[in-house]
Amino acid sequence: MSLEQIFDLANGFALLGWLLLAFAPRWRFTHAAVVSGAMTLVLAGLYAALMLRFHGAAEGGFGSLPEVVKLFREPAIVLAGWVHYLAFDLFIGGWELRDAQRRGVPHLLVLPCLGLTLMFGPLGLLVYFGVRRLFGREPLGG
Repeated sequence: MSLEQIFDLANGFALLGWLLLAFAPRWRFTHAAVVSGAMTLVLAGLYAALMLRFHGAAEGGFGSLPEVVKLFREPAIVLAGWVHYLAFDLFIGGWELRDAQRRGVPHLLVLPCLGLTLMFGPLGLLVYFGVRRLFGREPLGG
């Protein structure tokens, strides 16, 4: 399978998770597949496989910005980095949904947060915390 095919499959898989979070937030399958972290674990496994296969073959490293730039000249490492983003952002999106449901935050207010988390990761999380502060309640049991 080519790197481009893996990229397309990983993107489609993650997009399915985001669509479930956005449009079927209370469906049991959404909770079993996305909110539970199961889809994130599939992406994490793909990331691990890519890193095990390609990390040692690439120049560069994580010790300095120039090393990271050199590392990310390798398409397979860029793909692994992208899958890393897909996995972590989807995990945070699932957490936002679960937390919002526990705190009674209206889903219509969570939707923009999910969109921002999908596109801009930490910015979406930051906005979610603001929405949660303004519109959420303390969950039962603390």
